[in-house]
Amino acid sequence: MKNKNSILYIQTSDAPERQYSPLVLAQTAKVMEIKPKIYYLGKGLRILIPGEAEKIKLGSFPSVYEMIKKTLEMGIDIYVCEASKQMLGWEKVELIPGVKIVGAGTLNDLVLDAGATMWF
Repeated sequence: MKNKNSILYIQTSDAPERQYSPLVLAQTAKVMEIKPKIYYLGKGLRILIPGEAEKIKLGSFPSVYEMIKKTLEMGIDIYVCEASKQMLGWEKVELIPGVKIVGAGTLNDLVLDAGATMWF
């Protein structure tokens, strides 16, 4: 059943300038009492290797790592595609603590349940 008061943000890119939007929008949604979730897929996982998100800081924003940390602290779920981990050859790679590694079918379920979906 769709939750019209929810938004799923899907991050597919490792481009620095594309990292902030889903995090800012998810944090804003939470403040607006909308239920946000973020799902990292494909190349987007590269940002979640410890040390990588700390290297990205654009404009007056905090680092991407600080943004991810705040997102998790706000109680916003961040999901990571297990199949993408395998595709990248990262079966044994550790990611930023707090993210949830899930199967590919989870993305289908999240999209079907969300009131809206945005891709980055």
